[in-house]
Parts: sequence; structure tokens; C-alpha cells
Amino acid sequence: MSNYSIGIDIGGTNIRTALISEEGKVIKKVKHPSGDRVLESLLDSIEKLINRDLTGIGIGVAGLINHNKGEVLISPNLPAIEGIHLTETLRERFKVPVFIENDANVAALGEKWFGAGKEFNDIVHLTLGTGIGGGIIYNNSLMNISAEIGHMVIVASGIPCSCGNNGCLETYASAKAILSKAIKSLEGGAESLLRKLYEGNFYRLTSEDIYTTALDGDGLSRDVLREAGRYLGVGIANIINIFSPQAIILSGGLIGAWNIYVQEAIKEASKRSFKILFDRTKILPSVLKDDAGLIGAACLVFTCQKR
Repeated sequence: MSNYSIGIDIGGTNIRTALISEEGKVIKKVKHPSGDRVLESLLDSIEKLINRDLTGIGIGVAGLINHNKGEVLISPNLPAIEGIHLTETLRERFKVPVFIENDANVAALGEKWFGAGKEFNDIVHLTLGTGIGGGIIYNNSLMNISAEIGHMVIVASGIPCSCGNNGCLETYASAKAILSKAIKSLEGGAESLLRKLYEGNFYRLTSEDIYTTALDGDGLSRDVLREAGRYLGVGIANIINIFSPQAIILSGGLIGAWNIYVQEAIKEASKRSFKILFDRTKILPSVLKDDAGLIGAACLVFTCQKR
């Protein structure tokens, strides 16, 4: 008989919750808006998935985590969850072990055990979306470090970042950065197919729109994606030179632009990292995609209990 865990992915927009087997299979999923009533939504989601063979609950949430107290110290996109003793509250309510970790870290766990990282002992996982997150697996275990790869400085005295620093990777290579660059160019009068979308209201554009028009041959869209890819490549080269992982696994909405954005990053990384290290590092797309965080949170339960 299989054991089950509830994996939870708390994001700025939604709380995604799933019942997951020890074999990494998603049995059932539910979704609630995050909003201001995070704890109430969380409890309601778990109630819908309770199973008599439940082993525990794992939580992934964007932000800095106090593991000793089981609380989120800082979550810029979801301040309503800061300071809540989540693990203690859920443990008392459901009478099972509860663990909490940064969302990018649990996504790395998911990919390691049931995704693209299964064959490797040492991996770095990057989530490429609105921001850029990171998780590092070394010798088959999650490294207990912040791994805020998106806030690696790649341009001294560069663009101000929401973290308070300047020149962070996230400000040059994320979906938010790509949109910002495209809109700034359009404001400056650049010609582009993007002007034909949304009746000319380019402030409604998404990163997906930019990739779509890039595939249609739009010069501005292709240039913006390639520039962001080159900056991502600088970050990847730094990762390779410092950690020399066996694999770097990429997930998030931006990997849909693999043929332009990611390929440009790989090309740039090959120029900037030690050849012997680059040649032995595989750069791979996520297998689990949107479920990486959910499955990783469940893995947190199973692996923590084996320690």
C-alpha cells in the first residue's frame, strides 16, 4: 500500500494543492486564490484532499523561510503569509508532520526525484518566469542555502532590482525584464508586430506574445529575447564555473521560448564558462513543468522523514 503526502505550492496568485503518492504520482489537485485569507484557503484545500494513508504535508512558498519556526520571514509577492506559523498550525490541525521550504527549492527536489534530474547527483534548477528562482541539489540532497540565483549581480551598477540591489540577473533575463525592454522600445517608437496586438495597447503585452511574434519573424521580439538569453547565459556560466553541476534544469513559462531565448543562453554560457566544465554539464528542460513544486513539496515530506 502506498503512502501519500499533500504537496502545496503557495504563489502570489493561487494556492495549488495536490495529493501525491510516494511514487510521485499526482492523485488529485485543487486550486484556490491566494488573496488575503491565505490560511483559510490553505486549510480548505487540505480538507478536500485528506487521505487516511497521509504521511505528511509539504509546503513550498516564495520567500525566505525560518525553518526552525516553520514560518515565512519575507514573501514580497504574498505579504499576507509573513509571520504565520504554518507548520505548527497545520500540524496541530491535521496531526501529521509538516515541512516548509522555498518554492524554487522544492521544485528542484521534484525534478531530482521524479523529473529531468533523476539520473544526476548534482543539479541546479532554475525557474524562469516573472522572476528567476533557484534550487541546488548536491550529492542527492537539497543544499540548505538561500540559492537566490535571480539576485546574482551580472551588471555592476545596473538596473535597480526590487530586492534593493542593482544589476541582478532577474532584472535582465526574466519575463518581467523581457516585457519591460519590449515596452520601452515600443514607447521609443520602434516598429514591431507587437503594435498590432490589443488594438495598439502594448501595455497589455505578455512574454508569450513576444515569443509568438518572434516566431513570426518580428525583429524587435527576436532581439529582446536574444538579449535576455545572453544575460541568462552569463548567469548560467557563473553557475557552471562555481558549482560544476552535472545538469542545469530549466522550468517556468520562459522555456516555451527555448529555440530563441534558451538557445542564446546556452551559446553565451559556452563562451563564458570553462570548456571542460561546460562540456560535462547538461542543460535540460523540466519534465514535471507546473507540477514540479507540488511533487517537490511532497518529496520534502518523504525525504525529511528518512533523515
